[in-house]
Amino acid sequence: MQFDLTDIRLFVNIAEENSLTRGAERSHLSLPAASTRIKNLEENVGTKLLLRTSQGVTLTVPGQAFLHHARLVLQQLEYLRSELQDYAKGMKGRVRVFANTTAITEFLPQLLPDFLAAHPDVSVDLRERLSHDIVRAVSEGKADIGIVAGNVRTEGLEVLPYREDRLVLATSQEHPLARAGTVWFEETLDYEHVGLHETSAIHAFVTNAAETAAKPLKIRIQVGNFEAVCRMVEAGVGIGILPESAARRHAQTMAIRIVQLEDEWALRKLQICVRSMRLLPHFARELVELLGANAAAP
Repeated sequence: MQFDLTDIRLFVNIAEENSLTRGAERSHLSLPAASTRIKNLEENVGTKLLLRTSQGVTLTVPGQAFLHHARLVLQQLEYLRSELQDYAKGMKGRVRVFANTTAITEFLPQLLPDFLAAHPDVSVDLRERLSHDIVRAVSEGKADIGIVAGNVRTEGLEVLPYREDRLVLATSQEHPLARAGTVWFEETLDYEHVGLHETSAIHAFVTNAAETAAKPLKIRIQVGNFEAVCRMVEAGVGIGILPESAARRHAQTMAIRIVQLEDEWALRKLQICVRSMRLLPHFARELVELLGANAAAP
């Protein structure tokens, strides 16, 4: 069974446009040519992929499966094109790492410079994502290495323990919760919060926790990093949820208090996940090993 890239792109365009006509236009093909290509494609796979209706087209179950894999093929081709361009410029490899907020801000900045210095011909594509998005990206081959937190399903992946990440509450010295030994997250929802932007994994995590508590999260201001959260907290703008490592680092120079959260989810175990260590390029395996050694260091 052989596939033509033009047919694959055409099928994806038709599915996304929900129209054979608009899909053909997007593929720069005439309608008769597009129709013939889809017919030949269906004959090639031996089953119907599209059903034409008065409202457009509907994917059959095999069509939905074909669309899923077609998108993966096109994504991998785009990655290949991008990496080959880097190779042409002298780059010898690229590692795609998707990680949660804490790993990107607290752990990786101390480790990646050493890795890059030891591998001058390798680049790292580092992106912040939510844990379930990271698992999906690794599973689909969009990321080589993932660092996830919490109880996320990782079936089908190789998983290695990494670090523990405790979320805490930061308050100003004068805040009503400042003298509390510990608090439940739900108690913090009575007060205004300093939050990270919507693209932050921790923002999504805290928002979901508030939804679970069935109480609104009162965001007074949103900022771009943990230092800005602590500065706003110090100024009395609101309270903030952030990793304990970041809170304690900034507490050395700012007048903030750190209050432990009682909730079980506040203590999160970070894990490294890959599709297959054996199939990773040697430099990507070395990065995983460096992550493991760094986590084990006192």
